[in-house]
Amino acid sequence: MLKNSLLSTLFFLIAFGFKANAQFGNPSGDVLNPIEWTANVNKTDDIYTISFIAILEDGWHIPSIRPLPEDAIGPIATEFTFLNPDNYELIGGINEPEGIETYDETFELDIKYFEEKVAFKQDLKISEFDQPVKAEVYFNVCDETRCLPPEVKTFNLKIQENGDFMILADNLSVDKKDQNLTNSLKLDIKNPELIADDNTKKSFFTLFLLGFVGGLLALLTPCVFPMIPLTVSFFTKGARTPRLGKINAILYGLFIFGIYILLSIPFHLLDSVDPEILNNISTNTYLNIFFFVVFIVFAISFFGYFEITLPQSWSNRMDQKASSIGGIVGIFFMALTLAIVSFSCTGPILGSLLGGSLTADGGAMQLSFGMGGFGLALALPFALFALFPNLLKSLPQSGGWLNTVKVVLGFLEVGLAFKFLSNADLVENWGLLKREVFIGIWILVGIGLILYLLGKIKFPHDAKTIKIGKGRIISSTLILVFVLYLLPGLTNTAYANLKLISGFPPPLNYSIYDKGDDGLLGLETYHDFDEGLKKAKATGKPILIDFTGMACVNCRKMEENVWSEPQVYDILENEVVLISLYVDKRVNLPKDKQFNYEKPNGEIKQIRTIGDKWATFQTVNFQNNSQPYYVMMDTEFKLLNRPTGYEPDADEFLAWLNEGLKKNVSIE
Repeated sequence: MLKNSLLSTLFFLIAFGFKANAQFGNPSGDVLNPIEWTANVNKTDDIYTISFIAILEDGWHIPSIRPLPEDAIGPIATEFTFLNPDNYELIGGINEPEGIETYDETFELDIKYFEEKVAFKQDLKISEFDQPVKAEVYFNVCDETRCLPPEVKTFNLKIQENGDFMILADNLSVDKKDQNLTNSLKLDIKNPELIADDNTKKSFFTLFLLGFVGGLLALLTPCVFPMIPLTVSFFTKGARTPRLGKINAILYGLFIFGIYILLSIPFHLLDSVDPEILNNISTNTYLNIFFFVVFIVFAISFFGYFEITLPQSWSNRMDQKASSIGGIVGIFFMALTLAIVSFSCTGPILGSLLGGSLTADGGAMQLSFGMGGFGLALALPFALFALFPNLLKSLPQSGGWLNTVKVVLGFLEVGLAFKFLSNADLVENWGLLKREVFIGIWILVGIGLILYLLGKIKFPHDAKTIKIGKGRIISSTLILVFVLYLLPGLTNTAYANLKLISGFPPPLNYSIYDKGDDGLLGLETYHDFDEGLKKAKATGKPILIDFTGMACVNCRKMEENVWSEPQVYDILENEVVLISLYVDKRVNLPKDKQFNYEKPNGEIKQIRTIGDKWATFQTVNFQNNSQPYYVMMDTEFKLLNRPTGYEPDADEFLAWLNEGLKKNVSIE
């Protein structure tokens, strides 16, 4: 029967939601400069306060000046150095405002950073005003998927006694030696047209799909499903002509879609006031706990112990307006009435969508796309069945199976609730929900769902006698397969890395087992391009350049979750010469190898360290300055495929590697 197929389809949609959430799109790569620096000076009595002001583009952040713990690896702390303190005296150190503090799962550190705009302040007393105050700031900036190589910004401030000041030019230039050293880094790329990157952010489309899946789930609930034939019949039989009935039904669907888009508008207003309101969910312990409690309450509601409804007076008022006004406005109020009366079923699903959008990766626009997908899924049946009313006969009759769908969604809400509690646990480092404990809870939820579908557990609105049909058996089997898939996650083996639900459980290193210190997987890796090139020429293997950084979060994620996959690891170990170039390695180059590099925008960058060199090497040859960034080429510098960036899907990265291997023409 169709209702059995619908019940089985529910689990396919849930699985699709997990997979889509794990594949969150790659940012496009190019030469980026998302930060601008300026300075200001204020005088109080004989104290001069210099404000070094960083202005960042949306989505980018700069780390705090707080240094990392000894021997720790993590985001590079912003660092200020005053170069000529003979004519002034520093009073205390650099002061910074309160920022965003969170626990970083990858580095296992508490980190602090700033978004939008931040002023680092230094107090000083000046004894001689004829000399400038010269300072350098060493910094790097990151977004959610990449970090840029560290940079040095130099300030020359000519401060007058009354507090007025001038920002002097750096007076850096590029001479013949600098140009020669820059040219020595250039490769003769044979097919540079592949460098132009065409990756685009897919997060909006992904969230639209997730919202659409949520809307499809909402259709299968007792609050919405019975409304489809009733509403469509009202329009098709109550209108003066069949054509007008179809138009009215389509308008009804459009209004449903529009109403859910309108629900996201207040979040755009919040976003314009304080963008961090929409991403605090990933860093704020109290908000994570709040969402955990809300999701548990939603689950209990879906189990049938009580209903979450909006005030009945709202729906009565909307229904009266729809009846009295008529016409297009009346249809709008009918759509609004549906949104209100169905809230007891759609509210928990919308809450899940809201919680998924208001993360560090999300925001008001992401929420709008998710709500749009949700509204479209709800609206489509009303329009389609109005256009093709004969299809109504194929719909199953309302009955107990709708309550079954609702209870199943309740179990899903429980699983999602523990994701938010896990976020709080990671931030506070309580150790309550280690990875294996989290997976164990999901296994128990899955077992509980199986027992419910097989009639061993009942809830208030379930029938006294339950017929175990094909739909329940098929669904139980699918869930059992998923539970069996989760079981290795409880072990301390290579099979514990569950890719299907990557991003949901805590990271592998947040474990009840002692994981020790993870290295770079034991792969033979070169850290100098010329040395790696010699090896490639000797073996005939293609080159894989890995532009990376010690402080690159997603570089570590790639190594832990993608490179560790057996097929990927086999290629990295046996089929390519791996050259990992660290763009943040602060080891000075020999004096004769240091030079000034003129960026494409005309700014001059001083190349002093090994990290500076490889960051410039990346920019000069690939017009890209973000990490991670991967390039496959043969020993004649012919690109074997289009360079790529962060790709958390191991199958996609494996396909990218295989594409390059097939095109390798290196001669042994």
